[in-house]
This record gives sequence, C-alpha cells and structure tokens, in this order.
Amino acid sequence: HQQPNSPFIKLFGEWAVSSGNAAMTHSVPVGGLAYYISPPATLSDMFHDPFHALFYLMFTLTACAIFGRTWTEVSGTSVRDVARQMRENQVVMKGHRDTATARVLGRYIPIAAALGGICIGFLTVVADYM
Repeated sequence: HQQPNSPFIKLFGEWAVSSGNAAMTHSVPVGGLAYYISPPATLSDMFHDPFHALFYLMFTLTACAIFGRTWTEVSGTSVRDVARQMRENQVVMKGHRDTATARVLGRYIPIAAALGGICIGFLTVVADYM
C-alpha cells in the first residue's frame, strides 16, 4: 500500500503495519490526529508518551460528556420534557412554583447528563487497558 502524500490527509494520520503476528497484520496509527485519539497500545506507552495518553483521555471524556448532554435532548429527557411530564403527573417540587420547575431542573439535568457521560468515558478508557 502506498501512503497518500497530501499534507491534508497526513494531518488525519499516518499508519504503519503492526509488528505482531505475521498471519494477522493490521495498520496502526503512528502520527496525526488518528494517533492521538486512539488509545496507547500498552501501559508503558502511556509513560513514554504522556501527551498522547492525556490527549486520548481528555478527548474520550469530552466526547462522552457531549454525547451524554446531547442524548438528553434526543431521548425525551431534556429539562423541558421532564418539566412537562411532572406537570402532567401533577408532581410538584416543594418550595417552588409550577412555572419555576424547568429552571430548577435546568440546574441539575445537564450536569447529571454530562457527569454520566464522563463516567462512561472513564470506564471506556479503563477497559482499553484490560
């Protein structure tokens, strides 16, 4: 396989054939964006290239947090949807008006969704090394 020479394509990544089993060879990223968003191959690689490990960790946690917040909007569990469901089921929050429910829920639901996404992202990173 000939690698492309375009600098734009090289920005996304450079690949090399892995030096594993001769019967099963595959390409692994060795440079570019693809290298940094892929997990380090071993724990020792984490210590040899800490920037790669930290970039991968931050990318994964951020992507999962964004996905978690987006999922609440798509799945019908957004602040507006939960406030409407509470109103329809005649559930009230003690000490708050019915009209303030969405504002109060807006303080908690997006943060809980992002935190849930970060927890899933952390589990994903840990699972990469098991």
